[in-house]
Amino acid sequence: MLSLFVPVLIFAILAYAMYKKVNIFSAMTDGAMDGLKTTVKILPPLVVLLSVVGFLRASGAADIISRTLTPIFTFLGIPPEVSSLVLIRPLSGSAALAVGSDIIKQYGADSVIGRTAAVMLGSTETTFYTIAVYFGAVGIKKTRFAIPAALCADLTGFIVASLTVR
Repeated sequence: MLSLFVPVLIFAILAYAMYKKVNIFSAMTDGAMDGLKTTVKILPPLVVLLSVVGFLRASGAADIISRTLTPIFTFLGIPPEVSSLVLIRPLSGSAALAVGSDIIKQYGADSVIGRTAAVMLGSTETTFYTIAVYFGAVGIKKTRFAIPAALCADLTGFIVASLTVR
């Protein structure tokens, strides 16, 4: 029964559009054009963001920053082994998933470090990616308090994750 849901929904939409005498093809092409315009708007910030993440990882700068901030993370209760995850997660979900996977492979899924990494991946957001996509889609250039507030929420997620797993 569930497998029929999508075909029935499509049929219902088409029937409703024909009832309302909507030019379905024109409406679809207009929607596709709007989607392409949105893609063109958000593409430059995404390219820059993904390039920066690639540069940070490839150059080793992410590791250097991670080691530099380890005392602060330790003070906040965040295990030093997940410090690279703390730095990468706000930038890129796929890079954070790769780092988290490496942490879990190295320390094990049932270890405190592995569980901390897993909870951090689930309780934080890819802040800069999300802001680049959503703010870019609507043309907002000044983010004002959105980035500091989102980073505070991420930091809270990281701290709570490290405290609840222990």
